[in-house]
Amino acid sequence: MRRATSGRPRRTAGISSVRREILVFTEGEKTEDGYLLPWRRVFRDTVLLEVDPFHGVPQSLVRQAVATKRAEARDQRRGRGRAHDEIWCMFDIDAHPNIPEAVQLAEAHGIGLAISHPCIELWFLLHFQDQMAYLGRHDAQSAAAVLLGCGKVLTRPATDLLYDRYEDARDRAQRLDAKHEGDGSPPRSNPSSSVWSLIEAIRAQGL
Repeated sequence: MRRATSGRPRRTAGISSVRREILVFTEGEKTEDGYLLPWRRVFRDTVLLEVDPFHGVPQSLVRQAVATKRAEARDQRRGRGRAHDEIWCMFDIDAHPNIPEAVQLAEAHGIGLAISHPCIELWFLLHFQDQMAYLGRHDAQSAAAVLLGCGKVLTRPATDLLYDRYEDARDRAQRLDAKHEGDGSPPRSNPSSSVWSLIEAIRAQGL
């Protein structure tokens, strides 16, 4: 396991210092990184978006994010580089244990959360259609694969399609949140996704 303070070059003042710097910890190694690629490309003049090489289950992911935030703050105080402006964790609820503990830890330390229930494929589905009823992980993955024409490794046409349809997905996800709040369901109930909140943080720098 990589230590929070190793493997990352010290960042010095320069052209990147005029940009916001956002670090994202993702559960998976391919799908989430592939999804974020067009956002990294389009907003590169205003945001330096970095995906950390550490991956794992939600609780491990949040712990690593917190450790990294602490280490960066310590190094910045000592004049050794600049801490990221925002640190996020992006993961699925799926069947993972300790989700409430992971969420509580993230919120206590100012770590942003982009969570999908049951999985990120639900977020992909929302780019094409409403999904108000409970959805199983395998059903979400199968439906997303049909709509995008690919599996876990997203193709360039798939990521471009998701980018173009983002605002539809955001609006549908927000309506889901309102539905759960209205019927008394717990936050982040199935189906739900807050990936849009991370994307809004990225877009805000370039609008």
